[in-house]
Amino acid sequence: MRQDEAQGAATTFADFVAGTVWEDVAAQEHEAKRSILNFFATALGSSYDPAVVVALKTLLPFSGAATSTVIGRPERLDAMAAAFVNAISANLLDFDDTHLDTIIHPAAPVAAPVLALAQARGFSGQAVLTAFILGVEVECRVGNAVSPGHYARGWHITSTCGVFGAAAACAKLLGLSAAQISNAIGIAASQSAGIVENLPSAAKNVSVGNAARNGLFAALLASNGYSASPQAIEGPLGWARAMGDVPDLGKLTGGLGKSWEIAKNTYKPYPAGIVFHSVIDACFKLRNRLDRRIDHIADITVRGSALLLARGDRPVHNERDARVSIHHCVACALLLGAAGVIEFSEAVVFRPDIVALRGKVKAVHDASLPDGAARVTIRLASGETLDEIVMAAKGSLADPLTDRDIEAKLREGARLGGTDWDTERVIDAVWNLDTLTDVSDLMGAHG
Repeated sequence: MRQDEAQGAATTFADFVAGTVWEDVAAQEHEAKRSILNFFATALGSSYDPAVVVALKTLLPFSGAATSTVIGRPERLDAMAAAFVNAISANLLDFDDTHLDTIIHPAAPVAAPVLALAQARGFSGQAVLTAFILGVEVECRVGNAVSPGHYARGWHITSTCGVFGAAAACAKLLGLSAAQISNAIGIAASQSAGIVENLPSAAKNVSVGNAARNGLFAALLASNGYSASPQAIEGPLGWARAMGDVPDLGKLTGGLGKSWEIAKNTYKPYPAGIVFHSVIDACFKLRNRLDRRIDHIADITVRGSALLLARGDRPVHNERDARVSIHHCVACALLLGAAGVIEFSEAVVFRPDIVALRGKVKAVHDASLPDGAARVTIRLASGETLDEIVMAAKGSLADPLTDRDIEAKLREGARLGGTDWDTERVIDAVWNLDTLTDVSDLMGAHG
């Protein structure tokens, strides 16, 4: 048994987090900034969404000192409440970053509490980046250790693993000792929740918000003396086994600091579940080949992995359903030639022509296709068939979004979200985050 296995995963993580300095993570700086820029893009796009408005209305009467900004809005809340609302906002449109090995959306549960805490306590941008990179490492390694069974059993992995990243990141920002960081991670294990069944509803976002808030709460409790088991994650009655998986300890803690999970992060060009992006790309190609013959389509078959069908072969009753629907993704891409925020809005979801085309789509399992790939076949009334296969979607590691793409996404998100925040100031502040002595320069970019 290796020493890191003997002492408990929380202790191993804690030693790593406590001992890591800026120079150790500086090589990951650019990808961290891309992730945080994308975080602001998605949060600004949702800042006046009804789900955010309701969350803010609910929390405002109970908020403590108003130290931390609600992104895209003029209001402030206490750090834990702001972390909750901003994590909801960043995850709401299904447009956030994605760690493809686990399907974790790393930024929302980690960036939200780190930025809220840093604004409340006056921490520097360099401290924020260091904590963020470490938090992403912890949450994704926990996810790696229990994938794919954890998500397949119905646990919403961004929520359940995000709380560990939030706890580790906030503990680092607070300057806690290794023992305290271990306790924070252990406390987080008792606050992990979120279910896939709620993905088509606002309840999904509640668990992402809780991951952010609870992680910060765990770090604060640990800073004041609360303790936890060093084997809270992998122990015989610990988090992983209680939630259904025996963790892969090598993936959990092996080789810490030698490779970085944030380097595997990806960014979405479309506000839909990541597994649908190849479907959309294939349909864009088919649309070009159809040459305006949409009315000639008899039926459309989408082939993909079991994960694609499990997530997206569903009826569409509202805009949330549409973001996780194979059928809606096909209809928008073929009929409209677009798959942006507008195409997943209620006005488009119920358009008669979109509804009719959705009805011509069927999904079929193809075990030869890996997760993230899709094959789309169109049969025309004449009997002619058109076929496209996409193995790596736009936005994947094989075809990543550029820095300029993410900047454009932020500008468009702010426009659609109706915020008065100065987008150029946000973009400039994120790219220069390591030079900021106080992140309030970033978090006060409104008006």
